[in-house]
Amino acid sequence: MLIQDKTIAIVGGGPGGLTLARLLQQTGASVTVYERDFSKEARVQGATLDLHEDAGLEALRQAGLMDAFKANFRPGADKMRIVDKNATILLDEDVNKDNELFRPEIDRGPLRKILLDSLQPDTVVWNSQLVTLAPMGTGWKLEFQNGSSALADLVIAADGANSRIRPLITPITPFYSGITIVEGAVLASETATPTIHKLLNGGKIFALGNEKTLIVSSKGDGSLVFYTGCKTDEFWFRNAGIDFTDKAQVLTWFQQAFADWDHIWLELIEKAEVPFIVRPQYCMPLDQHWDALPNLTMLGDAAHLMPPYAGAGVNMAMLDALELSACLTNTAFPDLQTAIAAYEKQMRARFAEVGKLTLEQTASLHSPNALADMLALFA
Repeated sequence: MLIQDKTIAIVGGGPGGLTLARLLQQTGASVTVYERDFSKEARVQGATLDLHEDAGLEALRQAGLMDAFKANFRPGADKMRIVDKNATILLDEDVNKDNELFRPEIDRGPLRKILLDSLQPDTVVWNSQLVTLAPMGTGWKLEFQNGSSALADLVIAADGANSRIRPLITPITPFYSGITIVEGAVLASETATPTIHKLLNGGKIFALGNEKTLIVSSKGDGSLVFYTGCKTDEFWFRNAGIDFTDKAQVLTWFQQAFADWDHIWLELIEKAEVPFIVRPQYCMPLDQHWDALPNLTMLGDAAHLMPPYAGAGVNMAMLDALELSACLTNTAFPDLQTAIAAYEKQMRARFAEVGKLTLEQTASLHSPNALADMLALFA
């Protein structure tokens, strides 16, 4: 096996990195995951994830974790309501009503726990934010913010959108998609935001109007998360003069930006935790290419960052892990560089297709015809 007697470092303990660690450990590989979170108890935010049959679910299946997944996924969380700016329900969709494992939803926290619990003890080294990665002999030396360091024969970057490792693989950078998201979270939504909680009905809301989006998602702990999507300049968040740790300033912005939307949406901002998180949305070029290295590669957002509107991000990362593990353990390849090249070629081709659809969906959702286009898609 190509990775026999190799020390493998995975930088980043998200779903992609942890899935890869699990798959490689099943083959007997020596794997360490370096994660910047202080501990496994670090709060996991974000919306629920819908896992696809041929991507995230297949990765879990190959990792032997489907029983754990079935014990933790959220039946009914796939329910989706498409509404207009006045909260009028135009479509009430129960995606999985006929097949509970079609695109089932799971919160990020339980998914992370499933993956962590599947790993050998001490696989994850917490509080390890990478500062530098430098060649050393035939491998790499990793240095972390906490002052520690490590050596590895093979390094896989699973460190997300702002990857420190990607520039060592390619100088290609992402482009701005034209959309900026403001993210917020509300605890105990049933009592804090009863109107939205009732409209949410345990699932998701897609509110569309005037070239803006407001997406709300329930979570299993009783909280909700929401994402506003607006067309802005790339550095609007910096130049607008808004302090996103100040709820009053964010509320003033929302009232202006969503002035013609029904007032019921205000309770999201009024009851949200602070700070709000601002996320300008970027995408890697669809035709990106680089030459494979013999001991360094990447997966997930580090490799193919894109906006979230097609719901493909986590599924792509977990499928990356599945395909990379298959290449690294395939004895048909003569060396690691050839195996990495094969993985990266199919990964880039897959991203070119999914990324194109994602950009089209992003543009459609923020177009004058957003509601009609989305209803037609489901029709």
